[in-house]
Amino acid sequence: MKNEVGEYCGLCGVIGAGESISALVAEGLFAQQHRGQEASGIATLDGTGEILLQKKNGLVSELMLDFPEEMRSEDILAGIGHVRYGTFGGSSVINAQPILVRMADIPVAIAHNGTISNAGVIRRSLQRKGHIFQTNTDTEIVLHLMSRELEDTDYNIEKCLQLAISKLEGAFCLLLLVPQGMYVIRDSMGFRPLSLGKIAGGGWIVASETIAFPVTDAEYVREIVPGEMLFFPINGDKSCCEPVSSISGRELQLFPESGKRHAHCIFEHVYFARPGSYVFGDRVYEVRIEMGRQLAREFPADCDMVMPVPDSGMFAAMGFARELGLPLDMGFTRNHYVGRTFIDPGHATRAAMVMRKLQPIPEAIKGKKVCVVEDSIVRGTTSKARIKALREAGALEVHMRISCPPHRHACYFGIDFPEETSLIANKYSVDEIRDILNLDSLGYMSVDGMLSCISAHPPENYCTACFTGDYPVVPPVKESNRRGRQI
Repeated sequence: MKNEVGEYCGLCGVIGAGESISALVAEGLFAQQHRGQEASGIATLDGTGEILLQKKNGLVSELMLDFPEEMRSEDILAGIGHVRYGTFGGSSVINAQPILVRMADIPVAIAHNGTISNAGVIRRSLQRKGHIFQTNTDTEIVLHLMSRELEDTDYNIEKCLQLAISKLEGAFCLLLLVPQGMYVIRDSMGFRPLSLGKIAGGGWIVASETIAFPVTDAEYVREIVPGEMLFFPINGDKSCCEPVSSISGRELQLFPESGKRHAHCIFEHVYFARPGSYVFGDRVYEVRIEMGRQLAREFPADCDMVMPVPDSGMFAAMGFARELGLPLDMGFTRNHYVGRTFIDPGHATRAAMVMRKLQPIPEAIKGKKVCVVEDSIVRGTTSKARIKALREAGALEVHMRISCPPHRHACYFGIDFPEETSLIANKYSVDEIRDILNLDSLGYMSVDGMLSCISAHPPENYCTACFTGDYPVVPPVKESNRRGRQI
């Protein structure tokens, strides 16, 4: 499914961890590489109060090939990093993050995960007031809003940040690096995950997913609370103090509507987060296994074997097979070495592009009734090609079960779904999709069934807008500067 839905972004910030800060940030990003492969970047704060930046298109491993020696030095006090898949703005390296600027000669670096849903309105307003933008990202808007508050706040960066954030709507987790330390902010609805960890031997780490903690020798402490701003100050002796929390409304109300419902993205559990992560208070592995079990209760299949679509359908398939007492087998073999630019898509057939990544194993499926478990169907073109390949490989029957409801609506909060008109479930019924894909049967999990697999929060604390059309924030008017699906 990854060629149909774009990942959004991943964040990692480290402070007070001694001489290996850049390496720890890089490890944390590498563990979250699944959240974006388009570009990566790291900004570091040194002992003189200067911030250095390295970013480029491509993977974290490519970023580190020519990583500057001065950013690896023992003098580095803190660092923030970002892996990107552009849900807003183009794919040029100029849109890669973090973004580094000088604000009244104060260096400021920022990294962002999510989508600011009122970004278009704010951007036009700022442009009319003379602001000139260097990127197409919604992240840059935060910096421009801050700059407008500098003089009125006596150049207090924290107050500028608070005032800027109070004007934002939608999904945003932010890391901000300044000479005084590191700021961490999560929007009041908590769309995107963000967690805090304590590094062994001293120091703190903040990351989009807790999968970044084991590789950095960190222990999970807690989630960043929705609506919270956390500041990690640098002491005069260059050590890191305990973080200072400013919950919305304590001193300055960051979010005027704080206290309303949360809107955790349920698709983190369905697909995006790695199974080893702890997201929104639940373990992703356990949720996906339970989603497979619930799917089997709602739509059992008369089949000889259950097979996942690697890798995203793996754990739901395990739960599905366990619930029905059916054998789980690998009917597809995956090529892990497929790159984004291996072959120009214009010179490859759809079948070749699909088969390049996943190929059926005839010895596993020939003469059998197979049930394929997948996390979702978006456009349907990839699924159709895979089902055709399974039949050509000798499958007697092909059934499909989907571990979430049909995707019928656009996402405005950080997932790069196609236009609604390109979503197959937006145009066709389940029975029609079954026939289009040439399946013997098709079953999607219900919304209630999906939410029943969550235990840490009540169902109303999750955003299911891409399935139900019930948006927790009013969707913005469509803008022409949106990449892929326009907003």
